[in-house]
Amino acid sequence: MKRMVLALGALTLAACGTATPPPAPEDAATLHKRLLTLDTHLDTPINFAREGWKFDARHDPATEIAQVDLGRMKEGALDGGFFVVYTEQGPLTPKGYADALAFARGRSDLIDRTIAANVRLIAPALTAADAERLDRDGRLIAFKSIENSYPLGEDLSLLAEFQRKGVRMAGPVHSKNNQFADSATDKPRWNGLSPLGREWVAEMNRLGMVIDASHSSDAAFDQMLELSKTPIILSHSSLRSAHDHPRNLDEERLRKLAAKGGAMCISTVFLSDMNLTARRGELFGLYERIGTLSPDQQADLIRRWRELDRSEKMWQADFETFMAMLLRAIEVGGADHVCIGADWDGGGGLDGIEDISALPKITARLRQAGYADADIAKIWSGNVLRILRAQKPE
Repeated sequence: MKRMVLALGALTLAACGTATPPPAPEDAATLHKRLLTLDTHLDTPINFAREGWKFDARHDPATEIAQVDLGRMKEGALDGGFFVVYTEQGPLTPKGYADALAFARGRSDLIDRTIAANVRLIAPALTAADAERLDRDGRLIAFKSIENSYPLGEDLSLLAEFQRKGVRMAGPVHSKNNQFADSATDKPRWNGLSPLGREWVAEMNRLGMVIDASHSSDAAFDQMLELSKTPIILSHSSLRSAHDHPRNLDEERLRKLAAKGGAMCISTVFLSDMNLTARRGELFGLYERIGTLSPDQQADLIRRWRELDRSEKMWQADFETFMAMLLRAIEVGGADHVCIGADWDGGGGLDGIEDISALPKITARLRQAGYADADIAKIWSGNVLRILRAQKPE
């Protein structure tokens, strides 16, 4: 009798089990909103001084050139990232250094003021723990970084000043060689890092700041990877196997970067040659000083930019090209060593991924490609936060 009762109980439990369907799997859009998503290179501060432009608005991409704003971020497309203090390369002279330093200080302060004016929605982050706390609190995340260390001149003590201002990532060089390193897009002068550039690496390590090798020559990348005591990053780079351009990283160097614990954040630029015609060059010149234009002048620039987009693409690549490269980078470097840095508001964006509102498509395609949610989380922020944690300020 006891065996019969046990058997009936087992049948009852089995029936209950089959009567309760398993929960439906989380769809990709919901997953994207749940994940902490970071982009490691946001050139959006170029827009912060624009007359009449509001960072907290949700701008229409059809009538607006900015690719990032709090409205689109808050919709769930992007939780935050590194807002860039970018300084154009100038002469390696005392006056050149002084002018660049004044500009970089001003741009850093402009980022601080803009974030402070919108602190209800977004707040500064200095550590990985800050980012996680802000995400739990429902606020967006603002790290700061430096693109081009040219403004430091020959005074490396200025790195500590910017570190105190909240900068947590910096690259030594941009499109032209400078006092620290050779650029990927210039003729070698130092064959990698200069003697001062080697000191720059040591000071970055001492201060606990992440070294960003995007824009650096292959030789400079090799030397930073060898010299740095902590993992380094490429904040916005593409694979050379996707398009053979010196600005892009080859697969063997990606493997070496991964072996040292670093990460490559995949960009949307240089997946083809840049179609920089005279008309586009003129508009880029206006865009680079958009903060000085009147609202009417801004509107005219945007109108002309959009008209040119319809007749003359800047990049001969699209979302499918980007995804093929991203998947290849994960295959080569592993999901622990890939991240996202699309170069928004700095030349990035392609057909099908024109602004940050398209970012959930990346999550959907990674899920479709068979990547586990945990791996997708690493690609969107986990790897970047791990590298931040690995920095050991002295």
